[in-house]
Amino acid sequence: MPGIIVVGLQWGDEGKGKVIDLFSRNASHIVRSQGGSNAGHTILERGKSWAFHHIPSGILRSPVHCYIAGGCVLDPQVLIREMQEIESNGVDIMGRLHISPYAHLVFPHHRKLDDLTEKERGEQAIGTTKRGIGPCLSDRASRIGIRLAELIRPDIFEQKLASFVSAKNRELVMLYESEEIPFEEILKEYSSYGELLRHFVSDVEGRLQEALIRDETVLFEGAHGTLLDDVFGSYPFVTSSSTIAAGVCAGAGVGPCQIDDVFGVLKAYTTRVGEGPLPTAIEKDYQEDFEGAEDLREMGTTTGRPRRIGWLDLVAAREAIRLNGVGNLVLTKLDVLDQFSEVKLCRGYRLDGKEIDKLPPLTEDLSRVEPIYEILPGWQSSTRQVKKIRGLPKNARAFVEAIEDFFDVPIVMISVGPDRDQTIEIDEEWM
Repeated sequence: MPGIIVVGLQWGDEGKGKVIDLFSRNASHIVRSQGGSNAGHTILERGKSWAFHHIPSGILRSPVHCYIAGGCVLDPQVLIREMQEIESNGVDIMGRLHISPYAHLVFPHHRKLDDLTEKERGEQAIGTTKRGIGPCLSDRASRIGIRLAELIRPDIFEQKLASFVSAKNRELVMLYESEEIPFEEILKEYSSYGELLRHFVSDVEGRLQEALIRDETVLFEGAHGTLLDDVFGSYPFVTSSSTIAAGVCAGAGVGPCQIDDVFGVLKAYTTRVGEGPLPTAIEKDYQEDFEGAEDLREMGTTTGRPRRIGWLDLVAAREAIRLNGVGNLVLTKLDVLDQFSEVKLCRGYRLDGKEIDKLPPLTEDLSRVEPIYEILPGWQSSTRQVKKIRGLPKNARAFVEAIEDFFDVPIVMISVGPDRDQTIEIDEEWM
C-alpha cells in the first residue's frame, strides 16, 4: 500500500508519534504536510523521550527519508534547534530530511501577534500555543506571507522582508500600541537561518510523486486531531489549518486517489489541551484513578500544559472516522484504564431534552450537551506486558469489541505503554 495516512480522531495527543514510528518500519518515505511547531509528537525510543514539532518522527529510523511539505508553516528557529538536537544524538539527517520551498515562515511578528490577540480575547481566548501559527496562516491566505523559497534567495528575501516588516509593524503599533520589531535584526537572524536550511530544500512534492509512482510506501503523518480542524472541528476552539486526511493530501500536493488507506488513532479515553468544550469530562470521583495511572503523561508536548481528561467519546470519534474515510483503527493508552473498576463509553448526547447522535455545529450547544454513557466493568489488572490480543483480560477485550462494534471499523493495533514493544498487533481472529 504505497500511500498511507495516519490521523488523530480526537483533539490531538492521541499517540500518533508512536504509531508513525511503528509504521515507519515498513515505509521508505514519511511526510508532514500541515500545521507548524504548534503540533508535537512524542515517542520513547530505547529509554529516551523524543519530542518532534517539525520533523517527522520517522527520522529515527535510518534510512527512511523524511519530508516537510509545502502545507506546513516553519519556525526556522525551532526547526534548526530540533535538527541540531537530533544530530547531536547521533542521528544522521543530511540527505534524509527534505524541506519544501513552498512552506511559509513564522516570524517574530507572528508570535507577538498571537500573544496579543489571545490577551485581547480575554475570557474568550482560544488557548493557542502562541507559536504564531494562526497569524502566519492568515498572512498566507492574504497572500502577503514569505516562504522558504524566498528565504534562500537573499536577493529576493531582503526586499520582501522590508515590505512585510513595515506592514506588520504598523499593525503592532496602530492596533495594539506595541513596540516595533527591528528590520535589521530580523534580516540578519533569518538570513543565517536561510544559509543553514538551503542544503535541505528540495522538490519535496515531486519526490513524493515519483515515490508513489514506483509503489514505494509513503506514510503521511497527520498533525493535531480531527476535532481541531478549522472547518469541521469545535470552531472557534480549533487550530488554524485542516487536520483531516483531505488536508494532509492538499498540504503534500497529493491527490486523494493516490492514498490507499487511512489509519485513525484513537485514545482509550479523551483529552483536550487549551480551551473549548469537552462533553465527557470526567467526574471528580474518577480524577484520582486517572492521576494514579502508571505513566499517564498527559501534558502537552508543545506547551507543557496539563490536558483535561474525559471518557471516550464515541459520537465525536465516529464523526472523525467519517470525515477522514478511516479504514483501520489504532487504539492507544489502553493501559491507563487498567486500575478502574468500571469504564464509560459515550454513545450519544442529550441536548435540550432530545437525544442526538452527532456533534452540534455550534460550540455553545456542544458545551451544553449531556453525554449518554454505557458503563462497562473494568479489568483491574495490568495490560502493559500483554503481547497478543488473547492475552488481554476478558473485560478489556469486551471494551475493545464494544468500540469496534460501534464504529464497524476494525482495530488493528493496541498500544499498552509508551515503549515500542508495548504494542499489540492484531492479525488474527480473536473473539
